[in-house]
Amino acid sequence: MHVRHLQLGSFRNWERVDLALRPGPTVLVGRNGEGKTNLVEAVGYLATLSSHRVSSDAPLVRHGAAQGVVRAAVRRGDRELLVEIEVNPGRANRVRVNRAPLSRPRELIGVVKSVLFAPEDLSLVRGDPTERRRFLDELLVSRTPRLAGVRGDYDRVLKQRNALLKTARLARGDALATLDVWDGHLVQLGSELLATRLRLVADLAPHVARAYADVAGPSPAAAGLGYSSTVPLAGDGAPLLPGSTLPTTDELAAALREQLAQRRRDEVDRGMTLVGPHRDDVVIHLGPVPAKGFASHGESWSLALALKLATFALFRADGEEPILVLDDVFATLDADRRAALAAVARSAEQTLITAAVLEDVPAELRQHVVVVGGGTAEPLDVGGLPDAGPVDDSMLGVPGDR
Repeated sequence: MHVRHLQLGSFRNWERVDLALRPGPTVLVGRNGEGKTNLVEAVGYLATLSSHRVSSDAPLVRHGAAQGVVRAAVRRGDRELLVEIEVNPGRANRVRVNRAPLSRPRELIGVVKSVLFAPEDLSLVRGDPTERRRFLDELLVSRTPRLAGVRGDYDRVLKQRNALLKTARLARGDALATLDVWDGHLVQLGSELLATRLRLVADLAPHVARAYADVAGPSPAAAGLGYSSTVPLAGDGAPLLPGSTLPTTDELAAALREQLAQRRRDEVDRGMTLVGPHRDDVVIHLGPVPAKGFASHGESWSLALALKLATFALFRADGEEPILVLDDVFATLDADRRAALAAVARSAEQTLITAAVLEDVPAELRQHVVVVGGGTAEPLDVGGLPDAGPVDDSMLGVPGDR
């Protein structure tokens, strides 16, 4: 899979940019603040409908514009897909694939697959559980797109249940009976999320161990993953071992229902849902201890990189070839980690790399270079660029963006 052509309109600092891209590694080089990361952020947005830098869509739209547009021609094997997203802060986004509108934007998830590694990923090791839950759920949805609906429905049920709990202390019996109904919805959706998260952690763990060994070099400590849940049956954070027996969805549903019953009084007192996958965590281990609070800065970087390389390897094990995006990371890595990352980058069908200084990027990855600056993005080596033509507005235009 690779992006053949990328077009942005009123996206971040770009009023408009058209960029032809090749398979293999491409370095986007330019001074900080010129928009390199904004270009690769747009590629990630095609895959996840979210940004790795902000939690809402509003910052993605250029100041003064009502909407932003991301368009791309994406090659998947011998097929080409024309994808466009109209980003509408405060309103529903609109998505088209091959000129056909999708009824819901989330139907795009899974069409484009990418793995991004950026300095912000250090928070996966050192940050709050929210960061790790987001990482896990985005990967979960990318592998199994239908789970976007389960995740969205769970969030809506959680919001409704929390609203009811806030008033439950003064509520009468009929309101508490309504709470029982929301418990049923929470159990149904939450148990499915728990089961699929556990399976994902189990699938990802051996890839993390191998990737960490590659990037960290000889080390007495091995990397591992565990799952820590408010539902004890789902895990206490201990590393998942190969061949571990995982609880079924039905078993998790029964355990979740039991925990909700046990914590009902606490939840009413505090006015919030205290049990469920929204309060769980992925525990990253380094040897026998959790990495958070114990790993050094270098070890934390290696673990964050291992998580992303493991994600890349997991997609490949699924038969996919994701786009690899490396956002301003080579300057922060030592020689051994740079070499390990470069080896994976060379093997990807397409790797997009951003750097402020070209020499920070290993020489073998400088096959194609795009200079970003002054509101333009221009290839240094335009000769022989294999491009079947631009993504033009007449072919892919979004109503309201003409």
